[in-house]
Parts: sequence; C-alpha cells; structure tokens
Amino acid sequence: MTNDSPWQSPGWQPSGDSEGGTPGTAPGASPGGYAPTPGQPAAGWTPPPKPGLIPLRPLDFGTILGGTFQVLRRNPRPTFGAALLINALVVIVTFGLTFAVSFWAVDRELRASADDLDAISAGTVGLIILSGIIAVAVSLVAQAVLQGVIVLEVSRATLGEKLTLRALLARGRGRWWALIGWTALLSLVLIVALTVLVLLIAGMAVAAGPAGPFLAVGLGILGGLGFAVVAAWLWIKLALVPTAIMLERLPLGAAIRRGWTLVIGHFWRTFGILLLVTVMVQIASGVISFPFQLAVGFGGVLVNPAGDPTGSIALIIGSNVLLIAITVVIGAIGAVLLSSATALLYIDIRMRKEGLDLDLQRVVEERAAGLDPQDPYEAAARPDAPYGTSGGA
Repeated sequence: MTNDSPWQSPGWQPSGDSEGGTPGTAPGASPGGYAPTPGQPAAGWTPPPKPGLIPLRPLDFGTILGGTFQVLRRNPRPTFGAALLINALVVIVTFGLTFAVSFWAVDRELRASADDLDAISAGTVGLIILSGIIAVAVSLVAQAVLQGVIVLEVSRATLGEKLTLRALLARGRGRWWALIGWTALLSLVLIVALTVLVLLIAGMAVAAGPAGPFLAVGLGILGGLGFAVVAAWLWIKLALVPTAIMLERLPLGAAIRRGWTLVIGHFWRTFGILLLVTVMVQIASGVISFPFQLAVGFGGVLVNPAGDPTGSIALIIGSNVLLIAITVVIGAIGAVLLSSATALLYIDIRMRKEGLDLDLQRVVEERAAGLDPQDPYEAAARPDAPYGTSGGA
C-alpha cells in the first residue's frame, strides 16, 4: 500500500537521491537516531551560567548551604578578615572600657573621704552605665557594618566579581547609617519588650502576695516561651531588611515593608535554613571551645601544682586571653556564615518571585559584550521596574 498524501511525520525529510524519503534525525535525538537517555538534557540545552558564587537560577537547599560556606573561601580578606578585625575591635573596646572604668572607680573610692563616698559611688555607677552604653553602641555599629559588607560581597560574588574591603565599603556609601539605624532600632525594640515583660511579671508577682514567687516562676516560663516565639517570628519576617537596605538602596521604612513582603510564601524555608546555619555554628563553637575550656579547668593543677599565687594569676590571664581569642575567631566565622545565608536567601527569593536570575544573566552578557549594565539589584526599587516593589506572593 502506498501513501499519496504529502503529509510527512515529524523528523522525516526527503532524501536528495530517493523519491520516497528516509527518516531524519528527530529533534533532541543523538546523531545515530537514538533518543536521549532518560534523565539527560536534550541536545541544545545549556545549564544556567555560573559566573561566580552560585548558578544564576533559583537555588535549592544544597546550593544555598554550599554557597554560604564558599563565601569564606572565595574572598577571605573582606569576609573573614573583616569579621575578625571587627570582632577583635569590639572585644578590645569592651574590655578596655571595663578595665579603665573599674580601675578608676576603685582608685577614687579608696582615696575618697567618708563625706564624699556617697557622691563618688553614685558617679561611679553612672560612669559604669555610660561605659556599657558605649560598648553596646560600638557593638551595634560593628555588627551592622559587617553584615552590610557580607551582603555586598555576596551580591557581587554572584556576578563573578571579587572586590576588596575598601571597594565594598565604598559601594555601600550612603547606606551605612540606614543600616546602623535599623540595627539600633531592632535592638531597642527587643530591649524595651523584654524590660516590659520582666516588669509585668514582677508586678503581678508582688500583687499576688505569698503566692508571688510561684506565680513569678510560672509566668516567667510562659512569658519566656512566648517572647522566644514572637522574637523568632519577627527575626524571620525582618531577616531580609538589611539586604534590601544595602542592595536596593531603599529608605528604612520602604526597606522594612520590602523585607516583610519578600518573606511571604517563603517563611518556613527561610526559617529552616537560617536556623540550621545558626545551630551548625553553635555546635561547631561548642566542639572547638570545649577542649580549651577543659584544658583551662585542669591546666592549673598540672602547670601550677604548688598553687603559687603569681603562677595562678598568670595562668588565669593567659587562659582567658586564649578563650577570648577563640571566641573572636568563632564569632567571626558565625557572623559571616549567617549574613551570607541571609543574602543568598534574598537573591533566591527574588529569583523565584521576580525573575532576578534573568536580570543577572543579562548583566553577565552585557559585561561580556563590553557594555556597562545597570545594577540588577536596584531594579525593584525603581518606578520603571517590571516587577515593582511589592514582592508579594
């Protein structure tokens, strides 16, 4: 039987020397006419580009976790180096202020007369409070700057760039005070909420009379659990605010709204990844520091068995300096990892919601062509942006 119809099945082409035609190569088939192996990409498919830290596509859990640790290895000077320097500065300022104020206070009280002792003691308390406020302020500024540096590093590393610390600081010019203000505001809200909770529990316990202590314990447990749940919820809902401040260059109010709406639809994923990174850092911190703490505890007996006071003091000072140094190093690593994970989550969520991966690919292509592309991260902050600023689910 012959088929006179001109229709040909897909993949059939007429041969140059045959009247009836021979089967051609179907789209996506191998040159020998065999179909591609199941699970393998069809011919012509290319994976998303990976110019730097991560592939330019929505990220899975393993990619986010791997990229978080790769930030430390890829460009250690402005990441781990900056974190180490900033943490060491905070420790030096804190201990320096504590030592100076304590030494000055003891010296004044020892030389004070009985008539001036009360006034000097009151002044000492005020000075201790002031030094504590200064130490907290230095810590907040350092924390904000470090987070901003890591966010900028991750954003540029995604495009294959490797910037110095000075270049990263310059890139964040105009955003540092907004980020510091956000960190201070968040800390203030946390302190005020905790203070109100403690005062409320104390007041109810006093009003309860003899049953007050039992009531205080019960309310303390319930209040503490409730406070922890609310704090964790807010931590995740507001986790992307610093990244929006630095990358989209939004004002503080707009950045808060932006970070809040970006998390919609991605709360539990964000919570799981950030919680896992935090737990990993805490476990690593305990595993690393425990042997040193054990050595400090038993080292006194081995090094100074006679109990010489001078040797004991030297041992205490040396062991504490060692523990502080270890704490600084572990804290630096933890700060970099947590900030990196947050920045990668921000990029991933924008890829999923707004197609940021396409903008990033466009930037890579334009740079390869010798053009000067606009910053892809600022696209959502501009009125003419195709995705707007809502980031809603």
